[in-house]
Amino acid sequence: MIKNKQFLDNLMQFQKEIGYEFNDISILAASVIHSSYANENRHKNISSNERLEFLGDAVLNISVSDYIFRNYKELSEGELTKVRACVVCEPSLAKCAKKLGIGKYLLLGKGEDMTGGRNRVSILSDAFEAVIAAIYLDGGLDVAKEWVIGQLADTIEEAVHGTAFQDYKTILQEYVQKNGEEKILYEIIKERGPDHDKEFYVDVKLSNRVIGYGSGKSKKEAEQNAAKDALDKLK
Repeated sequence: MIKNKQFLDNLMQFQKEIGYEFNDISILAASVIHSSYANENRHKNISSNERLEFLGDAVLNISVSDYIFRNYKELSEGELTKVRACVVCEPSLAKCAKKLGIGKYLLLGKGEDMTGGRNRVSILSDAFEAVIAAIYLDGGLDVAKEWVIGQLADTIEEAVHGTAFQDYKTILQEYVQKNGEEKILYEIIKERGPDHDKEFYVDVKLSNRVIGYGSGKSKKEAEQNAAKDALDKLK
């Protein structure tokens, strides 16, 4: 764990921001280390929050799935899937991360920090998932689920009533299935720019035919834009 006094003071404040006090503060510390910072400090043997992000994604999905299953009994399986997709998408998670002020506590590489990394949707959503994992590891699944729903209850309500972020990938998949077509495929056709400011370009294909195109600062954002482009063309 990084033993810089300013960093430790920041972590103590961060706990207050997120409303959870850690038994092991080093777990929280690991959740705020972005890969750009870890890469710049390889000689210090510092790991990024990417593994925590992986775990947090799983905890997030089970937490939201369980909550909407129990509390929205009128929703069908397809509707539950759509609501969950809206809730756990990058823009929704980044919105929550901004509310909690996660960006100001992140350790970023110099290049990433200078190009607005603290406000980047992909970085914030990943960090939010990493924090979920940290709380899960420190306090267990029930504590993590309670925290997740506490942060996302309003977003879930908006998704149920159709006022949340539109998940174009899910909408496109439903449109394609309704018309008896095959599954769609997203393909990254190129990447441009340095690691701290990369742009991804994606094609979305149906039966090997390109039906949409999009770009974004993350693969997920590019895929969403490609799906939106395909929907605009198909409709």
